[in-house]
Amino acid sequence: MNSADLGRRVGVPSTALFTDQYELTMVQAALRAGTADRRSVFEAFTRRLPEGRRYGVVAGTGRVLDAVENFHFDDEMLGFLRDQRIVDGPTVDWLADYRFSGDIWGYPEGEVYFPGSPLLRVEGSFAECVLLETVILSILNHDSAIAAAASRMSAAAGGRRLIEMGARRTHELSAVASARAAYVGGFHTTSDLAAGFRYNIPTVGTSAHAFTLLHDSERDAFQAQVDSLGRGTSLLVDTYDVTEAVRTAVEVAGPELGAVRIDSGDLLLVAHRVRQQLDELGATETKIVVTSDLDEYAIASLAAAPVDTYGVGTQLVTGSGHPTCSMVYKLVARARSADPADPLLPVVKKSLGAKSSRGGRKWAARRLDAAGVAEAEVIGTGDVPAELADRQVQVQLVKGGEVIGREPLEAARERHLAARAELPMSAMQLSRGEPVLPTEYM
Repeated sequence: MNSADLGRRVGVPSTALFTDQYELTMVQAALRAGTADRRSVFEAFTRRLPEGRRYGVVAGTGRVLDAVENFHFDDEMLGFLRDQRIVDGPTVDWLADYRFSGDIWGYPEGEVYFPGSPLLRVEGSFAECVLLETVILSILNHDSAIAAAASRMSAAAGGRRLIEMGARRTHELSAVASARAAYVGGFHTTSDLAAGFRYNIPTVGTSAHAFTLLHDSERDAFQAQVDSLGRGTSLLVDTYDVTEAVRTAVEVAGPELGAVRIDSGDLLLVAHRVRQQLDELGATETKIVVTSDLDEYAIASLAAAPVDTYGVGTQLVTGSGHPTCSMVYKLVARARSADPADPLLPVVKKSLGAKSSRGGRKWAARRLDAAGVAEAEVIGTGDVPAELADRQVQVQLVKGGEVIGREPLEAARERHLAARAELPMSAMQLSRGEPVLPTEYM
């Protein structure tokens, strides 16, 4: 079943080749060595946040669940693997029957995270878990980067509305994923119809400068748009002279004009002038929308401006300078057999520098202070202390190969806003700094 996070049902093709070759060659070698069925635990986490970021945002979980559910090899794929001699015959036969049958636990979508947070825990046989590494990381790294940028922009906007409009600045499929992640991070609408179709995200859009240039005059363009879309539409007023355009817009649409959009110039100055002009013309309820290469810093700089809505494109879909979260997917525990009674043994890569990690099957909890503000991300193995039992962050997403954690996208969006509100106020600062919560290990 592919319910696109309980939005519109859209068929998802097999994700089995969204992987790196070494995952398949590891399976081949493990099958030959007799170790492929060893019970294993993999975890996705990041060792550090992008420079200057105070917290991360989990996004893409729903897409990960779709990807796991659709990870299977069809005859054409198997023929490719066989013909190119990527893996041997016995491995091709094993892959023909592949369906993930294990369990997945993780931070629910929209939750915040910190260095070391076990964002996703994948449990099953070594072979079935290792195959999922690349597709899981490609989704989580991209979507979480976009959601983190969106969250910072949402915080900077201070309750004003945000439009995601970056489809023309990224790959066409990345644009859909970006719109989804931006919605999780606090954006309100998207211009991307594919995202609206697939995920039920509210869509918006009216006209570009080309529409004004098409007509013999700006008045003709405004009249055509109002005749088609109604007086509540948004008119783009910076094709020629802004002051004249605002006057014409109100003359054409009346004081019921929905909004004007400004896409160039000194936005702080122009927004103040346009607001004053609209009020003098009686269009006191007409909103002001600003676009033009905005990021969280530009949005924050407009806090004193009479702006109602921000439209953000390039900086959002590129993660505002951090297009990935540097998440990794590591084996942290394994048994000596497939027997569920065989104990899991912690394993860890030992290396010099910053690439070390911690072994063991981990739980995570967030400790609050007496005022209900988060004060630490606590990570441990073994039993969860009683005082943290009701503050565990992970939830089960897949059980015995069956997806059980799918939810409406709106739930992830609401969760993020609640999780962000629980953080110390310094989390909202845009100045460079360390993670707002320390990570404590038990």
